[in-house]
Amino acid sequence: MSGYPPIQLHPDNPHYFLFRGLPTLLITSAEHYGAVINLDFDYFPYLDVLAAYGLNCTRIYSGAYIEPEHYFIHDNTLGPRPGRQCLPWSRSDVPGYPLGGNKFDLDHWDTEYFRRLGDFISEAGKRGIVVEICLFNAAYPDTWPSMPLYFENNLQGVGRCACKEVQTLKDAALVARHEDYVRKITQEVNGLDNVILEICDEPGLHGAPPEEYTAWISRLMDIIVETEANLPNKHLIAQQVCGSLGGLGDFSPDPRLSVITGQYVGPNDGKQFGGIQLLDTDYGYNRPVELNETAFYPIWYEGDRMGASRVEAWEFILGGGASFNHLNGLYSTFNPAATGTENDQVLSQLKILKTFIETMDFIRMQRDAELAADGVPEGAFARAISEPGLQYALYLHHSRNENVKYVVQPGEYQERLLLNFLPGRYQVEWVEPATGRVLRRDQVRHEIGCLELVTPPYSIDIALRANRS
Repeated sequence: MSGYPPIQLHPDNPHYFLFRGLPTLLITSAEHYGAVINLDFDYFPYLDVLAAYGLNCTRIYSGAYIEPEHYFIHDNTLGPRPGRQCLPWSRSDVPGYPLGGNKFDLDHWDTEYFRRLGDFISEAGKRGIVVEICLFNAAYPDTWPSMPLYFENNLQGVGRCACKEVQTLKDAALVARHEDYVRKITQEVNGLDNVILEICDEPGLHGAPPEEYTAWISRLMDIIVETEANLPNKHLIAQQVCGSLGGLGDFSPDPRLSVITGQYVGPNDGKQFGGIQLLDTDYGYNRPVELNETAFYPIWYEGDRMGASRVEAWEFILGGGASFNHLNGLYSTFNPAATGTENDQVLSQLKILKTFIETMDFIRMQRDAELAADGVPEGAFARAISEPGLQYALYLHHSRNENVKYVVQPGEYQERLLLNFLPGRYQVEWVEPATGRVLRRDQVRHEIGCLELVTPPYSIDIALRANRS
C-alpha cells in the first residue's frame, strides 16, 4: 500500500475520484485485458509507455474468461499461445485442455498466477496507474468450451450449462466456484490502493435473460462486500449498465455500486448502453460514469481512425465522464508497448486531453447540458462541464454516430454559438484538440443573457476553455 486508502469517490464531487490525496480522472488506451493471464506478455514496457504519456489506468480480465490465440486480432493479448495461460486455478497432471497443457484442478489455486497478479498491480501502482479488474465476461458460444470452468477442462467436472446460463444462478456448482474465485481475488488485492473491482462485462450479450444475470451479479456483489467487511480496505465496485435503464441490469441506484459503466458511444447489441449515452441518463445518480471500452482500435474504426478515437474521448470527458478506456489492439503479445506503430499518436492525443482537463479545477465542475443554448449545427455533437460563473469547458465535433463508434466528417467549419454564461469577465481560449494548440485567446465581458462567441475556423473538432478573470 502507498499509505493512502484505495481509490474512492471524491467527497466534494462524487462524479470524480480521489486517488492518493488528489482529485483524479482516469484516462487511458489499454491493451485487450490479457496483461496478467498471458505469460508471454511483458507488462513492464506496457506500463512504462502508459506512464510516459501520463495515462493512469488499465483494465485486465482476471482469468475466468480468456480467448483462443489470435481471436479478434493477431497476437491478441487475451489469447495466449497454447499452454501459456496463467490462470487462478492450478494445472493438474491430466492432459486435455484444448488451449494447451493439462486440465485445471479447481480445488487448488495457482501461486504463480497470484504472484503475477500482485506484481502487475504493484508495478502499475508505482507508476500511478489504477487497475480495473474485470472478473467476468459473457461466455461466447465458441469460447465457453475453452474456459477453465467448462466441465471438460477441470477435474471436478464443473460447468455443464449452456453458455447463456454461465452468468446466471442455474448451475449451483458453477456458481459456488464463481463465488470462491471472486472471494479469492478480493482477498488477494485488498492491500492494494490502485484497484477497482468490476463484476461482469456484457452479461447479456449471448442471451442470458436480464432477471437471471441481474441476480447472479447481485450475488457476486454481496461476495465482495461480505469479504471486505472483515478486511482492512474497501474497494470501489463497478458494473456495466445492461438490460433496461432503471430496471433489471442497471445497478446504478444500488448502494453497493460505486462506478457506473458503459461501453462504446451509444446503445448496442445485448441491450448494452453506451458510455456517452449514460452521461444523459445516469449522471444524476452522483457517481462516476465510466466508458471502459471503445470500439476495438484499429480494426473497428473507419476513415480517419485517429480522429474518431479522439472525438469520443473528448466528448465523454468534457461531458462529465470520469474514466475513459480506449481499447487498443496495437499492443500485442510480443509487442507490449506497440513499438513501431501509430500508438504514439494515440497516446499523445489522450495526453493532450488529460492535460487540458487537468488545467481546470475540474473537481468543482459538473455536467452542463444547457451551456450551448444555440448555434450547434445539425450533424455536430456538443458537450460541456462548468462551474457556473467561474469556469466553463465545451467540446464540439462533426461526426456520424454509428453507436459503437463515430466516423468523423472533416470540413471547413466555423460556428456562432450562444452560450449560457453568467455575467462577468472571462479569459476564453479556443483549443485544437488534435495538437493542444491554443488557436485564439480572448478577454470578454459578459453582462446579460447569452454570451455570443464565434469559433475560429476548424476542420473536425474544437474545444473551449473559459475562466473568470
